[in-house]
Amino acid sequence: MKKMSNIYESAANTLGIFNSPCLTKVELRVACKGISDRDALSKPDPCVILKMQSHGQWFEVDRTEVIRTCINPVYSKLFTVDFYFEEVQRLRFEVHDISSNHNGLKEADFLGGMECTLGQIVSQRKLSKSLLKHGNTAGKSSITVIAEELSGNDDYVELAFNARKLDDK
Repeated sequence: MKKMSNIYESAANTLGIFNSPCLTKVELRVACKGISDRDALSKPDPCVILKMQSHGQWFEVDRTEVIRTCINPVYSKLFTVDFYFEEVQRLRFEVHDISSNHNGLKEADFLGGMECTLGQIVSQRKLSKSLLKHGNTAGKSSITVIAEELSGNDDYVELAFNARKLDDK
């Protein structure tokens, strides 16, 4: 009996059944509403930073462009991430006010953040949450993340129908 299971395992490994993880690529679009700056005299220059947790540590994946003087930014930058069906992938979206002189985070003000799993976003297709700052809501600020699965299939089908001498019933 042991020999039979080895045959199945060998075939599965050869076909890549055990080695290939169940994954798909997902595009994430981000928009924010009601972002408030601690400087009441000016509007923020917000940027969203996407971080992913791995082995208990948060790592920056990518960041959006900075949109100057905007409280309701809709970012054109798309985040493309691998979605592993059988793994919990924790994400953190951080909104920072990037000063006009620097693009670095050292000079930036933290405006709020949101944590969730990639599975939550993918299953709901659109996830909106209040931004949190040090555990409390950051005013009326919110963030919306929209997920779109990339199929990798850009083919299309064109159908044409033709009929003659149909019964008029």
